[in-house]
Amino acid sequence: MNEKEKDNIYYFCSLIEFIGRVTKNHRADVIKYFSEEDIKRELEMADLNHTLSFEQVSDEIVEDYKISEGKFDTVKECKYSIPSVLSIGRVYQQLVLSVNQGNTAETLRKVFSSFISDEISDFNSNVYYSNPDYILKSYEADELLA
Repeated sequence: MNEKEKDNIYYFCSLIEFIGRVTKNHRADVIKYFSEEDIKRELEMADLNHTLSFEQVSDEIVEDYKISEGKFDTVKECKYSIPSVLSIGRVYQQLVLSVNQGNTAETLRKVFSSFISDEISDFNSNVYYSNPDYILKSYEADELLA
């Protein structure tokens, strides 16, 4: 995988995080709106979308995919400093790159649909700033490891 593809995954992961925050949805709920073909298209469009604000791209995606408002407000519930969208996007990107077996769109869907997604988005926990190997091993075990 080349650097451009890695950057596009990073952008897409950050965008899903941003949309989740704006719409107050679990990231698993956001990714459900995208088919595998939609994810591939968004990854291809990431180069162009990099030049636009997250707000603009998010507004268009929320409208185009009719993403409804949820009740999972990770920002409001946070008792500490809220990590940036890009910081969380990087956590997801590292996990996706670690587990990707060649079908990036499928891997993105699996990662965002897994239990670890809510754990990463719980900004009152320590998961999002944990060692990437710990996050990977927890993802593979389908539970947070002690």
